[in-house]
Order: sequence, then structure tokens, then C-alpha cells
Amino acid sequence: MASSFNLIGLVVADMSKSLTFYRRLGLDIPPAADNEPHVEVSLPGGLRLAWDSTETIRSFDPEWAPPHGSARISLAFACDEPAEVDRIYTDLVQAGYEGHRSPWDAVWGQRYALVRDPDGNGVDLFAPLPAAPTAP
Repeated sequence: MASSFNLIGLVVADMSKSLTFYRRLGLDIPPAADNEPHVEVSLPGGLRLAWDSTETIRSFDPEWAPPHGSARISLAFACDEPAEVDRIYTDLVQAGYEGHRSPWDAVWGQRYALVRDPDGNGVDLFAPLPAAPTAP
């Protein structure tokens, strides 16, 4: 029997705070979802992203506890251009979210920045840098 990767699930302490953060990154999440214990959206390509409140998780796994130390998951959002990385990073930080590393030009050819969602999960923002002109 074959399986297929289908869903990324995030456990959240405050559904509304988490969904507000991800809406700022362009995900189309209905406002009424803020009061739901489980929310999911379909992403391009068929993958789904879901949020579950800690209460929902504990309803079927009473021993669940949040991980200790640094977050163990990172989600990455592609931006159309390097300036968009800067704009989104600034927007999130000014809105009160944690900027983990401000935008920089990475050696692998992308404009890159790191932020944290309200539950401490890493969220990477990236866009390809313009190709350097070649010497004649």
C-alpha cells in the first residue's frame, strides 16, 4: 500500500493569533475560522496546511505537551522579488511578530529573512536575487 504526503499540521495556543499571522503571508483563511478548533486550507499543488488548538490535540492525545527548546519546524514562503521579502518582513515585525533574522542576500542566491509565528515556529521568506551581469 502506498501513502502520499498530504497535510502539514500546526498545533497552536491561540487560533486567532496564528491565523492572523498566516493571513498576513497571503493565505486565504476565512475570518470565521478564528473561533474553530481545527482549520485547514488547500495550498497550490494539493497539499493542505492545518491548525489545531492545543485542546483539540489533547482531546485525542491527552499526554501531548509542546516541544521544549527551539521550534522543530520551519515553513517557507516564496516571494516574487527581493523587495517583497523586505516588505513582508518589515510588515510582520512592525505588527509585533518576532523577527528572527532580518533580510540578507544569502550566498545561495536568494534574498532571505526569518520570522517566528505566534507559536515560535520558523517562517522563512525568500526570493531569487537578480542574476549578476556577466563580464564580456
